[in-house]
Amino acid sequence: MSTPNHAAKVESTTHVQTPDYVHWFRHAAPYINMHRGKTFVLMFGGEALLDDNFQHIIHDIALLHALGIKLVIVHGARPQINQNLEQLNLETPFLLQRRITTRQALPAVLNAVGSIRLQIEALLSMGLANSPMYGARIDVVSGNFVTAKPYGIREGVDFQLTGEVRSIDTQAMQHNLDNNNIVLLGPTGYSSTGEVFNLRAEEVATKVAGDLKADKLIFLGHQTGLITPEGKLIRELNPEQAEQHLKNIDVPNSESYLHIQGAIWACRNGVNRCHLISYQHDGALLTELFTRDGAGTLVSDLHYEAVRQATIQDVGGLINLLRPLEEKGILVYRSRERLEDEIEHFAVIERDGMVLACAALYPIPTTETEASAGEIACVAVHPDYRKSNRGAQVLSFLEKKAKAEGINNLFLLTTHTGHWFMEQGFKKVAIEDLPNARQALYNFQRN
Repeated sequence: MSTPNHAAKVESTTHVQTPDYVHWFRHAAPYINMHRGKTFVLMFGGEALLDDNFQHIIHDIALLHALGIKLVIVHGARPQINQNLEQLNLETPFLLQRRITTRQALPAVLNAVGSIRLQIEALLSMGLANSPMYGARIDVVSGNFVTAKPYGIREGVDFQLTGEVRSIDTQAMQHNLDNNNIVLLGPTGYSSTGEVFNLRAEEVATKVAGDLKADKLIFLGHQTGLITPEGKLIRELNPEQAEQHLKNIDVPNSESYLHIQGAIWACRNGVNRCHLISYQHDGALLTELFTRDGAGTLVSDLHYEAVRQATIQDVGGLINLLRPLEEKGILVYRSRERLEDEIEHFAVIERDGMVLACAALYPIPTTETEASAGEIACVAVHPDYRKSNRGAQVLSFLEKKAKAEGINNLFLLTTHTGHWFMEQGFKKVAIEDLPNARQALYNFQRN
């Protein structure tokens, strides 16, 4: 009796479906390793603190800290300042999209900024059992890390105690980050004469990120990244493309405008990646950092923008890059005429007229019962640049192109670099898994 029961029990457990969160953790593992020890600057306005999702943002910040990410948090306070001024029956005019901070209004500013700092510190100090914060033990440090100067007189108007960033004490900030502390900054700065100035939080965040040479600057705003006029989310663009997008914003110095402007400045001053996501969407921060597609818009000045569609002028450079690999039998030989005919399938990374890397995307004919498919071919990198990530960049470019063209499955056939492609997310399949049209052309001699 015991043997059949035992057998039935084994059979039932072997067919238990793996929970989705297990797959998510496995897919997130490379990003966890990648981000550990890196410095991220997170910026959100005072509006984020009033949103119901802010408690989840705090939980996600605590998780990032637990994963070994060094965090600088910069907060704004505009709605809180407005509320304090209203209670005091004070009005502060705006010029050039900046608040003119009078001495009478300064206490309202300081009260709002101080209250927010205490609120965030309290939230990060939670440790209730059965909550995401249990056992977090986070030390939050605030201080006079930002030196400010007066914004001065503009268009004949004295901005009084409105200021701009003069310098950042990066050494003191780095010391605290290295000691596993979260650094918390508000929209204020201090002068050498002991005055306090009201600053733009966006400016504080971008200056801090640039001076710290942070790995990421993340803006949490009302909007989910950058949206096209057709309502489509822009996933990725470089600073030049972001500048063009900036020109199309109807309200200069709006939240979206300031975030894009900050991302452009940061990218050009040592920050590799800037992210624009929404503080209203639960899990947006984790999705942006630990998944391939993310949850918002990435502005990056990395060499990805150098990947482009090949043109007929690139054929000579392609031949120089491909011939040595063809002679070794690593790649299939392609004549100049064939390259010219198929040039629209190729993407290249080119510098000063020399093709450094290339790859091709060919659509595979499929039947009505087969998923749409394409083949990646001719992935090659110049020998002097093989320790860079240019191969991954051109491959990523073609993956995005395939997705845009409605291709659901990508295949590639290789004799030498199978492990590298598996590192890029591909998995090994049998010949029988190829679409029928590609199976018919399979070269068994190349194996």
